[in-house]
Amino acid sequence: MAIDPGTLDWLLDSDPALRWQVERDLAAESPEVWQATRARVATEGFGARLLALQDADGQWAGGSYFPAGYFDSPEKDEPGQPWNATTWSLNSLREWGMPAEALGDTAAKLALNSRWDYNDGPYWEGEVDVCINAFTLGNGAWLGADVSTLVTWFPEHRMSDGGWNCEAEEGSGSTRSSVNSTLNAVRGILDYERRTGGSGAGDTSLREARATGEEYLLSRLLRKVSTGEEVVRGVRALAYPFRHHHTVLRSADHFRRASLHDGTAPDARLEETIEIIRARRQPDSTFLQDYRYPGRMWFEVDVPEGEPSKWVTFYATRVLDWWDATR
Repeated sequence: MAIDPGTLDWLLDSDPALRWQVERDLAAESPEVWQATRARVATEGFGARLLALQDADGQWAGGSYFPAGYFDSPEKDEPGQPWNATTWSLNSLREWGMPAEALGDTAAKLALNSRWDYNDGPYWEGEVDVCINAFTLGNGAWLGADVSTLVTWFPEHRMSDGGWNCEAEEGSGSTRSSVNSTLNAVRGILDYERRTGGSGAGDTSLREARATGEEYLLSRLLRKVSTGEEVVRGVRALAYPFRHHHTVLRSADHFRRASLHDGTAPDARLEETIEIIRARRQPDSTFLQDYRYPGRMWFEVDVPEGEPSKWVTFYATRVLDWWDATR
């Protein structure tokens, strides 16, 4: 898929957190070029700004998944949820390509100082929520933390239909997986595999769990099998930051990464998802921001709804390039 030269220049005129990825995946720059830009994430722009907001104890906003004091504050009644505590800050830095060494002894500090809101358990052991554990698995692999407890947790907590459901773990009695929960699980597992090589104890079971989770998703990307109804409200929205929601763009992004990691061709069941994304392309090859998830952030990293989004344009173009290259 050809991108308009002016749009490519517009994408390249970005924060280093985005620019290095555009250089590597859309502009076909040499490794020397994009790696030099990636190194700047630790010292310039979004990455450096977020890193500077880290607490002395290794956390952000004084809490693991929610800021310190959140449940006793008026913020609890605000729309959405806060996106500024430790897990969300780590997710952003990892997604932006922050070198792990720039965080120094963060993994050790979190092991000592950070506890989960749900059960006061140790940070790198995770808790009961599938999505939180998926983020923690990916962040731990990135920072070199011991996440062996989570490596075994995912296969053990997989449901009979091959996926996962946060509500089932939290006592709702649900016996069916959730596309939201399962997408987060497979994304976290894939991040772990890519960073560790997936050759440790228990990693075979973890790979098998990812495979069944991906199969679950491919049969339910847009609609429930039983009724044909759309599986998640807003699933067609093109939105950045991604957060924990299942959308066509976030799902397609995962299957692109999985295909490249596994050396497999794109699954034909993705075609409708891909065409939904393609149909949103503007005449100048940009994509608009459809939605912003409400909740407190440290600072803005993208545009309001209805405006051309560099992040959405990058992810959508990269997915379409991958798909079209095999057709």
